[in-house]
Amino acid sequence: MMILAIDTATSFAGLALWEEDHLWAEEAWHTHLNHSVELMPRIQRMLATHRLGVERLTAIAVALGPGSFTGVRAGLAAAKGLVLPYRIPLVGVSTLDVTAYPFQHSDLPVWAVISAGRGRIGAACYQRLEGAWRQVVAPQLTTFDALCARTHTPALFVGEIVAAEAALLHRRLGDKAVVPPPALRSRRAGYLAELAAARLANNDVDDAMTLAPIYLQAPEGHALVAEGSSAGQ
Repeated sequence: MMILAIDTATSFAGLALWEEDHLWAEEAWHTHLNHSVELMPRIQRMLATHRLGVERLTAIAVALGPGSFTGVRAGLAAAKGLVLPYRIPLVGVSTLDVTAYPFQHSDLPVWAVISAGRGRIGAACYQRLEGAWRQVVAPQLTTFDALCARTHTPALFVGEIVAAEAALLHRRLGDKAVVPPPALRSRRAGYLAELAAARLANNDVDDAMTLAPIYLQAPEGHALVAEGSSAGQ
């Protein structure tokens, strides 16, 4: 099983080539919303380095958002453009699921965070309950101030958190805020590939024709929540 993972959901983008027992390649970079220009050359370079043609891929995994409108659509368009000619399975995964994934064995609730601009963040909370890893708070558009106001017990905060935001969490929450160092809390395309592999093992794939991004939108008078989903999720 060889999976190409594509994550351009935010300005922190990534690619990975993943096999069952080996992460063959992984690349992460910061893009100033130049996803559509930068993505395909990087994919071509990664495949060429490992002497792989697209037809040799078992599947392609793509981050569906939430994230930037431009970024999510660029990644999804590239993934669909690769899978359709070769009839390769496609698996879409929530960006916040990818962010929280490496912390699934934590004893603490895990808040996965992405930047949403203008002082806002996209966030969802995950926790291991009765031995199962679950999303316990649905994705929502919020702020760090609002997260602090609802945090009354120790929690892990991971994802796109800059130094000033980490300082805010520690200042407001003290020991209740656990923020790993930047390299540990970053979203990685290798995690996206592993989540996709778990779905592929159950023959759970998405329809490339209808797979859609996940955006954050606010119903009138209600908290902002995730809207849009993928088939098979």
